Amino acid sequence: MLTKQEIETLNTEGYLFLGHLLSPTEVQEVNDRIAALMQAEGENAGAEFMESKHMRYPKEAGADRLADLVNKGSVFDKFYTHPRVLAGIEAVLGSSYKLSSLNYRAAKPGKGLQKLHVDWRNAVARGAYQVCNTIWLLDDFTEHNGATRIVPRTHTLDILPDEAMADPMQKHPDEIRIIAPAGSVYIFNSHVWHGGTNNETDRDRRSIHSYFCTRAQNQQIDQKKYITEETKARIGLKGQWILDV
Repeated sequence: MLTKQEIETLNTEGYLFLGHLLSPTEVQEVNDRIAALMQAEGENAGAEFMESKHMRYPKEAGADRLADLVNKGSVFDKFYTHPRVLAGIEAVLGSSYKLSSLNYRAAKPGKGLQKLHVDWRNAVARGAYQVCNTIWLLDDFTEHNGATRIVPRTHTLDILPDEAMADPMQKHPDEIRIIAPAGSVYIFNSHVWHGGTNNETDRDRRSIHSYFCTRAQNQQIDQKKYITEETKARIGLKGQWILDV
């Protein structure tokens, strides 16, 4: 489902535009479901992520979160089963991968800035990549609403942003921003330097991340702990393999 050129771009640059994988109607359906979940979960929204069995994550100031979307509606199934997504994940991680988490993040007005970081504890030798992420745009990403920034080709470096920069909160001279309409999907090698930018508008900037890891790792969200029989039946054997359940 990916061309040789697309795979080469992903391997060389560390990120790739996968196309418009959600129609406007689908974007609206997802956003409606997100709004209902945010209202229903209230202060507990994102609790599964923050109370992971294997890790502990502080609640992020300046962003709304939801976690365990795998079990919160069939509208989220394609976020971790779409063939183009899986082809990209396999290009980075090889054939032995699984979903680590499926989470929602919305940068709040005036907030959302993150330092440049990687989603792994240290730099790795090229080709030994452990994590890979996709970001599904639920709003248009613009220069001013907190779009994700990426520093191309940094996944090949043997140094981390904290080690290379005096202040990784600052803009990197080589960084680019994901600027694209709602419904678009980007995949990036999670060893590439990346982070959220400040949302300078008066509206939330919404997205969903389907985050994958190699099969030997612990997941951010322990899928076996949370999986429901309804979800298992709905997603079939392929989906169960992706979740490692």
